Amino acid sequence: MGQSDALRGRTAVVTGAARGLGAALARELAGRGMRVALLGLEAERLEKAARPLPVETRCYAVDVTDDEAMRRTAEAVTNDLGAPSVVIANAGVAEGGPFATSDAASWRRVIEVNLIGSAITARSFLPGLLASHGYFLQVASTAAFGSAPMMSAYCASKAGVESFAQSLRAELAHQRIGVGIAYVHWTDTDMIRDADRHTVLRELRAHMPPGARKTYPVQRVASWVAQGVDHKSATVYAPPWLRLVQPLRPLFPYAVTAVSRRALPRLARDSSVEPTGLLGVGGRADWHALRRHRSEHQ
Repeated sequence: MGQSDALRGRTAVVTGAARGLGAALARELAGRGMRVALLGLEAERLEKAARPLPVETRCYAVDVTDDEAMRRTAEAVTNDLGAPSVVIANAGVAEGGPFATSDAASWRRVIEVNLIGSAITARSFLPGLLASHGYFLQVASTAAFGSAPMMSAYCASKAGVESFAQSLRAELAHQRIGVGIAYVHWTDTDMIRDADRHTVLRELRAHMPPGARKTYPVQRVASWVAQGVDHKSATVYAPPWLRLVQPLRPLFPYAVTAVSRRALPRLARDSSVEPTGLLGVGGRADWHALRRHRSEHQ
């Protein structure tokens, strides 16, 4: 019996599951016969994503940066669906533009969701993973090893989650919990489509080699990531050719700096270089939901 067969009837948790890669991962895991808990801030979108899934599902509207709310949610998932065998820390937001003029609250929110939210997700669901000898998968990005200008918060957060997951893997190995890192490249989500609306971000991406700037369909990326879940892989590459790039990581900062030194002055002359705010429909929904939550509890 393969690992994918062994997952049938078990419970998976996916954060950021209301749209994009999270919703696509929920579909992939449901297709493997797993019960799925979908977590995110957008209650209606979560229900819409869960409705067509051919398995038992539960939706939990929760902010991954809220320790106590995530603790309660983890208890509810275990009570409703059973101890999780797979937990995917996928929730993420991004913002772009010059660091010097970035909005401090938006910049901080990217770090809070992407890095601190991932750590809170791991802490909240570790009791269940210990019980199931399960698998925690951290969704990172090629931004973890190819930091780009104008994306300082996102790149810092993804480098941070990579290091966090590596530390957690070493810490939990003797307890039979697998910890994986998914390196995800350009994926056709509202976040990437929104980034392409901004001239500077679009032009910087255009300076990448042709194969490296290709955008991949979200369900295809989810399929690659889910294959890593099947095998409890320590590293998952989406697309798979990214594995070949890893040995070149020490060269990337020099290459990026050389390109940026030439490109950024021209782009600044030709177009406005302004902070983008949180990118994508999901990013804006995160910001509005957070502000509503804070006003309700003041």
